[in-house]
Amino acid sequence: MIDRFKCWLRLAGFCAMLGTGVVTPAETLTVLTEEFPPYNYTDHGSLTGFSTEVVRAVLQEAKIDGVFQSQPWARAYETAQNAEGVLIYSIARSAQREKLFKWVGQIAPTQFYLFSLPKRQLEFTQLEQAKSYQIATVNEDVGEQFLISKGFKKGENLQSSVKYELNYEKLKHGRVDLWVMTELVAAYLVRQAGDDPAQHLARSYAIRELSDDGLYMAFGAKTPDALVERLRKALATIKTNGSYDALKKKWL
Repeated sequence: MIDRFKCWLRLAGFCAMLGTGVVTPAETLTVLTEEFPPYNYTDHGSLTGFSTEVVRAVLQEAKIDGVFQSQPWARAYETAQNAEGVLIYSIARSAQREKLFKWVGQIAPTQFYLFSLPKRQLEFTQLEQAKSYQIATVNEDVGEQFLISKGFKKGENLQSSVKYELNYEKLKHGRVDLWVMTELVAAYLVRQAGDDPAQHLARSYAIRELSDDGLYMAFGAKTPDALVERLRKALATIKTNGSYDALKKKWL
């Protein structure tokens, strides 16, 4: 009878942990991202980058294991949005996405621009002025979603790709006029192509609506609030104990 009572207590304790969103040692979180250097990218078969290291630090602080996967953005976005307990990063927070995800917190600063080639001397005071030009985007990326919400259209003034590096090639070779991208990623990809960002990129228009809030880690709306809150607390901890600032110094 005593042994049965002890087993019942252990079972009750396990169920209580599940009810509070605690991830047990035998469980792991699926963590999805994309190739978006220097925030997240694959190097010699392993995911690395500033955001990746921040997410790993958050999970370590929360004592949760994570299985990291890099996928095309549209696939990662759809999976995280519709699944329970799947974490996604680095994801921009926008009005369109607000209710689709539960937002853990900001993990990286960012600044979005419409970039052009310096020799084109394209500058806009209003986004509407860019509608007569061809713009390189990535499928379901926040830049593409934002432009579509402002009346731009795929196949007309938006040329969508599945890889970010393809868009710099389009811009460089004159197949598009503009490229919507964050400043750090644009500079990184230009350097990877063997070019100098100062000589090959011009900021034609700053997209402030996408830049003020930075990049986030988030769960789909089906994820229990307790799990989301656990990671929020872990993120807050690494931001106050110096770990986050050390990673910024290393990467940015």
